[in-house]
Amino acid sequence: MHHAKTDSEVTSLAASSPPRSPRRPAYYVMSPSPADPEKFSLAGSTPGGSPIHHFHKPRYMNSPIHHSRESTTGLSFSLKHNSGPWRKLSHGAESLSSLGGEETEEGLEREENSPLRCYAFGLLCFVLFFTLFSLILWGASKAYKPVILVKSVIFESYNIQAGMDYTGVPTKMMTINSTVKIVFYNRGTFFGVHVTSTPLDLSFYDLKVASGYIREFYQSRKSGRVLTIVVTGKQIPLYGGGSTLMSRSNGLGPTVVPLNLTFVMRARAHVLGNLVKSKFYRRIRCSLFLRETRLGKPVRNLAMGCEYHDSRK
Repeated sequence: MHHAKTDSEVTSLAASSPPRSPRRPAYYVMSPSPADPEKFSLAGSTPGGSPIHHFHKPRYMNSPIHHSRESTTGLSFSLKHNSGPWRKLSHGAESLSSLGGEETEEGLEREENSPLRCYAFGLLCFVLFFTLFSLILWGASKAYKPVILVKSVIFESYNIQAGMDYTGVPTKMMTINSTVKIVFYNRGTFFGVHVTSTPLDLSFYDLKVASGYIREFYQSRKSGRVLTIVVTGKQIPLYGGGSTLMSRSNGLGPTVVPLNLTFVMRARAHVLGNLVKSKFYRRIRCSLFLRETRLGKPVRNLAMGCEYHDSRK
């Protein structure tokens, strides 16, 4: 039999049993693996045919409090857990991009510097080769020294007389007129030479009594010439040094006068234009005797009395 419930019973039943709330949809969180951080989704947003529906529901799925805490905690944990690989990936991409930029700049710099380096290396090789070639030419030219010989000396006139110097001091005065012939031959096979000479001086001991001059000339390769130089001295004061000298013009017997002929000949060769030059110096000294009995004739034994010395100046 059914008894009618009193108001107190209804009230106690209502207080003891909680009201039922409408069932909310369940959410599932699927944490992606570290290898593939992009693949994660929410179960509520997946379609019904998704494989997520085949998972078993936990026992507390009907509780809204546990459900909300679980879903929120699971999502935040998933994002925090996977924030490391994303950050590392981004840093790796930035480092790769920066390295790529540096390598590109280095490559451009190498491409710009490579022609310059090639040019500098080629220039250095050319300078070294040209220097070596010039040294070879210079050394080869030194082996072709010109030939210089005093061929003959002829005294045409000789005279000693009394006189006065330019200050009025009385002394003996000497006058000599002579001719010197010199053979010059250029042995160079690939260069000509420019030739100059110091004055040809005839000296009575240390006193210069006559002089002659050679004009500058050019001698081509493998060729030669004979130079004729007039060496004269007119009214040269002898002072005390010539007190023993005499001549036929004074009514005395023929005399013999010892003299020295000295000069230096210089030859300058342009082997390679103005870049490579060779210079030759030959110092010549001939001891000879002026014999009044042989005026107008070549001096005897000239070759034995001449000395030749090569020098730098």
